[in-house]
Amino acid sequence: MDHSERISHFRSETSAFEKAVRRAFDLGEPVPAVSSCPGWTVSDLVAHLGGVHRYLAHVLRERLTAPPDPGGLGLPPVPAAPEELTEWFAQGAQELAELLRELGPDTPVWTWSAERTSGFWLRMQLIELAVHRWDAQSATGTPGPLDPAVAADAVTQTFEVMAPARRAWKAAPAGQGERYRFRRTDGPETWTVVFAPDEVLLESGPTAPADVEATGTASDLALFLWRRLPATALRATAGDAALLPRWFTLVPPV
Repeated sequence: MDHSERISHFRSETSAFEKAVRRAFDLGEPVPAVSSCPGWTVSDLVAHLGGVHRYLAHVLRERLTAPPDPGGLGLPPVPAAPEELTEWFAQGAQELAELLRELGPDTPVWTWSAERTSGFWLRMQLIELAVHRWDAQSATGTPGPLDPAVAADAVTQTFEVMAPARRAWKAAPAGQGERYRFRRTDGPETWTVVFAPDEVLLESGPTAPADVEATGTASDLALFLWRRLPATALRATAGDAALLPRWFTLVPPV
């Protein structure tokens, strides 16, 4: 997926998130809880995502190469009223999308990853927005799946970026060669992930036998890896299905 395609998906997910939020707020008080984000209501979810968007817009606008202090940005308070909060989110998402479009994928900026480009932030924020759109929809009904292309990219990004980062950020046991295979049922991709003592290795396609192989749509695989769906949402086609929940011991949640 290229930069322009990600921008298009980001705008689509923004609209879907806003629609889900308005549906939740239309129910009145109390604001619906988001069961996939324990302790949060839909208002908390909107405030979180809108705050992240404004923080990153500042990073991108100023071409920062070091993380700014969030308290030093001089941003106005987050609105409390549902309508104002929804508009505040939409404005921030639109501004971020425009900045990312203007900068393209290769502008050097600070990120928390080894890849320090504007393209990193678009990829990361598209995935986060898609997952939080699913969260917002789940607060009032049955959420729609992630777009297949976005979901497949989210699976790859989990193995390339998020799994190594989470293992570094949190206390995680040393890898002992555990081999996980994830096979997509609505597309050709297969991912094999090996936990070496100090790194996460991603192998292309099926290679050596895996300790467990799990199959599902790209959306189901991505939502499992983001802890939105249980291991039972996937189908274990080889190995020991009991190893699937252990993924979150090897890759601690943040």
